[in-house]
Amino acid sequence: MSDVSLTVGTAPVALVPPARWTRVLRQLSNIGWRSALVLALALWWELAPRLELTDPAFFPPLSEVLAAGWALALNGQLWQHTSASVARALGGFAIAVLYAVPLGLAIGWYRRLGHFLNPLIEVLRNTAPLALLPVFLLLLGIGEVSKVAMVVYACSWPLLLNTISAVKQVDPLLIKSARTMGASAQQLFLKVILPASVPTIFVGIRLASATAILVLVAAEMVGAKSGLGYLIIYAQYSFLIPDMYFGIIAITFIGVLFTLALEVVERRLTAWKPAPALA
Repeated sequence: MSDVSLTVGTAPVALVPPARWTRVLRQLSNIGWRSALVLALALWWELAPRLELTDPAFFPPLSEVLAAGWALALNGQLWQHTSASVARALGGFAIAVLYAVPLGLAIGWYRRLGHFLNPLIEVLRNTAPLALLPVFLLLLGIGEVSKVAMVVYACSWPLLLNTISAVKQVDPLLIKSARTMGASAQQLFLKVILPASVPTIFVGIRLASATAILVLVAAEMVGAKSGLGYLIIYAQYSFLIPDMYFGIIAITFIGVLFTLALEVVERRLTAWKPAPALA
């Protein structure tokens, strides 16, 4: 119905918009506000070189950067480098999640195991991953294994430490209540400890996803012939400045997609949590 009001007798009665449309409008408004700074940055990026506020040779307009990205897409280089980086990042990240989260759960749950492994964990986690890059290249070569291993190593520590912390920070009243109701150790872990730990574990997972991209790009800049990190450093050496900036944009876009995907998974796994109150 296109009318915005109905007349009953002589008094007009306003129609209340459906709740679905209200939610849609609210979401669009939130997206607009959240995107305002990004759009302002894009506008400044386009105008600053054209107004000679910056040197266009070193900071070209955004339109030129996007045109360079389109050219990379047409000649196949963009797909080649992006697929190589995504495969390495996802591979290393997945391996780290598969081993570090269960290990963190075990360390947090079994106190003796935690006391035994804690000194080694403290030594390794304080060793910067990028400082070990020459070691990985010497031992594993400049192929795929060294890059994936670097990602695994770098992702391990945020995953491991946040998982351990998640188990240790479970509300003692929940544990006491479950034991009072006769829950076995297995039931206590599966029904209480694990669900209560998921939100904090996902903090580590999100940190690890950002770390994976960061470390991988650095590794590709040093010892690779493909990948977005290689594209960036090659474009810099060849003075293909728009290509270099588009490589940076591509990395940022991949990181944002990783974050959004993880947020969707987290919402599904923590559906039991009450939704935050909207202001």
